[in-house]
Amino acid sequence: MENRQIVSIDCDAVLFDLDGVLIDSSACIERHWQQWAHAHGLDVGAVMRVAHGRRTVETMQLAAPHLDDVEAEARHFAAQEALDTEGVFEIHGAVSLLHGLPPASWAIVTSGSRDVARARLNHVGLPIPHVLITADDVIHGKPNPEPYLAAAHRLDLEAEQCLVFEDSPAGLAAAHAAGMQAVALATTHRASELERAVVIAERLRDIQIEHGSRNRLSIRVRGITEC
Repeated sequence: MENRQIVSIDCDAVLFDLDGVLIDSSACIERHWQQWAHAHGLDVGAVMRVAHGRRTVETMQLAAPHLDDVEAEARHFAAQEALDTEGVFEIHGAVSLLHGLPPASWAIVTSGSRDVARARLNHVGLPIPHVLITADDVIHGKPNPEPYLAAAHRLDLEAEQCLVFEDSPAGLAAAHAAGMQAVALATTHRASELERAVVIAERLRDIQIEHGSRNRLSIRVRGITEC
């Protein structure tokens, strides 16, 4: 049984994860990891359990620590991903949500490479933000807080002024470590795995963002709680 609740949150900027939040790329992502796992004789399920929300290089380090040149493997993987948009779709409501936001009030923080992020955004017709933090911009990816702190810095804001939208436990852990509140979307994980969020939404359409007082953003989330 599920209960619905309306949660209101005010902030100065919203930081969106990309895959699973604004874009449904699960089929594409899983296809590439399956190919990579098979090429190295690895269990696909084990790889996917650590892949969501993490940079490619860090997923490979966890799944195959015996590889000699993980950096080269990750670069090749990202290059192939950037050329493949089959099975990549806008999550319904993403276009209208982003076009309603002032450019200085939002950013995308993704564990994918810059080329992959731009290819997917262009493919589904989503705007490329002024602040786009990718795997290429950080030393430590999610669940480390570095990506979200980098986005706040680029927006000239403190961490507590930002609200994160995430779909993975690794991303929520990064937001929590950065000192940011987070809204979770139960698109790739069960709600029970997203407990670090302030509220969990079933889909992006359950989120409304409006301009509040003093140029702040007013977010209303129609959330779910399991009982």
